Amino acid sequence: MADSSMDIVSNFDKQEVANAVNSSAKEVSTRYDFKNIGASVELSGETIAMQANSEERVLAILDVVKTHLVKRKVSLKHLDVPEAGPRLSGKEYKLDVPLKQGISTENAKKINKLIRDEGPKGVKSQIQGDELRVTSKSRDDLQAVQRMLNSADLDVALQFTNYR
Repeated sequence: MADSSMDIVSNFDKQEVANAVNSSAKEVSTRYDFKNIGASVELSGETIAMQANSEERVLAILDVVKTHLVKRKVSLKHLDVPEAGPRLSGKEYKLDVPLKQGISTENAKKINKLIRDEGPKGVKSQIQGDELRVTSKSRDDLQAVQRMLNSADLDVALQFTNYR
């Protein structure tokens, strides 16, 4: 019998992110606490740009965006929120939150080690660019790896594709 395999990736649906940002922008434009303060949120490329007249309002907009992303089943681990917080630009506070996609080499090595140390015997994994390929004789072992990685506290959102 041939080996079973799957790929571990970290991707998000760009359309779902765009829909979440658009619905967030609509909510920000209609909410009473955001009236007449120049609050806005938009998606520009791979970055969500937010601005308002105070630091607290920008963080409130970020909270609205996070809520809409969760409703759209987009993991918040894809957001790379800057530690410094909103920055002052003229009279406005701005916050640019880039979206992360792909598994970094550091995280791929962590996942690879986790599979080797705690995964079922006979499971092999190899790093291929920004994804991992996991192979095994048994599909049950691949499912065990999926369960193990879902329960592990990793700082990257994982999806399992090309399950064969």
